[in-house]
Amino acid sequence: MSDLQVPELIIFCLLFLVVTVLGFVAARWRAGQTLDHLDEWGLGGRKFGSWITWFLIGGDLYTAYTFVAVPALLFGAGAMGFFALPYTIIAYPLVFLPLLRLWSVSRAHGYVTPADFVRGRYGSPLLATLIAITGIVATMPYIALQLVGLEAVLRSMGLNAGGFLGHLPLLIAFIILAVYTYQSGLRAPALIAFVKDLLIYVVILVAVIYLPVRLGGWDSIFTAAEQKFAETPSPNDGVLLNSNNQLQYATLALGSALALFLYPHSVTGVLASRGRNVLKRNMSALPAYSLLLGLLALLGFAAIAAGTEPLINQATGNPDTNTIVPQLFHNEFPAWFAGIAFAAIGIGALVPAAIMSIAAANLWTRNIYKEFFKRNATPAEEARQAKFASLIVKFGAVAFILFIDPQFSIDLQLIGGVMILQTLPAVAIALYTRWLHRWGLVAGWIVGMFWGMLLLYNIPNPATGRAHFGGSALALDKLNIFGWQPFAGSTVQIYVGIVALIANLLVAVVVTLIARGVKAFNGTDTTEDADYHVDEGDENLRPVAAGH
Repeated sequence: MSDLQVPELIIFCLLFLVVTVLGFVAARWRAGQTLDHLDEWGLGGRKFGSWITWFLIGGDLYTAYTFVAVPALLFGAGAMGFFALPYTIIAYPLVFLPLLRLWSVSRAHGYVTPADFVRGRYGSPLLATLIAITGIVATMPYIALQLVGLEAVLRSMGLNAGGFLGHLPLLIAFIILAVYTYQSGLRAPALIAFVKDLLIYVVILVAVIYLPVRLGGWDSIFTAAEQKFAETPSPNDGVLLNSNNQLQYATLALGSALALFLYPHSVTGVLASRGRNVLKRNMSALPAYSLLLGLLALLGFAAIAAGTEPLINQATGNPDTNTIVPQLFHNEFPAWFAGIAFAAIGIGALVPAAIMSIAAANLWTRNIYKEFFKRNATPAEEARQAKFASLIVKFGAVAFILFIDPQFSIDLQLIGGVMILQTLPAVAIALYTRWLHRWGLVAGWIVGMFWGMLLLYNIPNPATGRAHFGGSALALDKLNIFGWQPFAGSTVQIYVGIVALIANLLVAVVVTLIARGVKAFNGTDTTEDADYHVDEGDENLRPVAAGH
């Protein structure tokens, strides 16, 4: 175990104690008559205003792993890591109108999850179940990745030496998180998000001003990065993109933008807002986080200029690049400020982890438990089931860290991104048209999921020695369609998620044409067209219904 950093640990623990108290106090914050209702526990009563929604969605989308992984990617691969900037910029215009429509119909019919909407739109339990399972499976490793970010901080403070007992501080932190989330529901991460985002903004703004001054300016920082990448054998790193990875950069940014609000935790934050005007203001203001992300990303190059070395992962013996940012703050800042930075990253793990576990619990409760086990479950029974499910999801994520190589959870997150994209036709496109037949959507989901997983499985990573699931960048030369290789010999790379999504859509269209040709029944649409066209004023919406 490295030397314990006592000043940093004290600051970290004090701020962690503050958010723990807030987590329990949140049960009484803007509370309804009871938390024994999924609308109250899982969606905060659907009454969050502009500021709360802004912090909640921002805290939900910009996670602890974002704060360690994006600069770590720039540290290791260079310009490719900047894909996070265009992706977060184009995401909001893309989803602006669809999210308003989803909010309207969900509010009118009492939908809690995207699978609820699919169930109502197509009257298909099978399709809704596929969407629910996809959301749960894609979310689990995402929660595990928050632990990766938190562990990077704990290791930099001298905690977490490996083995089960070495993970004890992490386990304690998530037990506390599980307890106050169980008690307070979505209100807990919503209230804590205020503290988390304030800390993050302070830490990043100080860092991007202080570090360039300390390291000789941005010119020196970029020069050091350029020299480092010039000495590596990889043809795909560097401070600029090259002909091999430009398509990968563009498709990864587009695919990530399309996937961002398909994740159930993103939808949860949206449905918790009290009105369409709240969402309009938020979609206009949330790009401010992209400015923060851009500044944060540059810390990867600053770490190169500072000569920062990552800690060694004792399980694999390889450098753990996730520790780059914590080590940069540990080496270059006073201990008290490093403690604040560590607390910001650590709290940044708690907020999204809580929202993700709630979103996964909502999916289980509404679209699996209620659909197949107890159709007449009361609101109190739904809330109780969701609370227990959120505990299971959290500790399932902890199990990834305790019993599996943490790198494996990162691989699973890669799979999760490709998986969640396969729900786009049934969720996003269905908001505008029912032309795609429900059997076409099921067939498209199966093909897109299977082909996406197969492509990912066959991607190696020589740097880590992995033969499978080594990344999301697919060389076009490896694109094999029933023995046909349309891009044989090409070294240009593309994001697997986009390839799988195109296959999904093509199959969905073909099967839809066949189904319409034989006049196959396309299910009953229980959503009303008027629900999609409410423009102003919550008074135009019916009271929230009990569900489908």
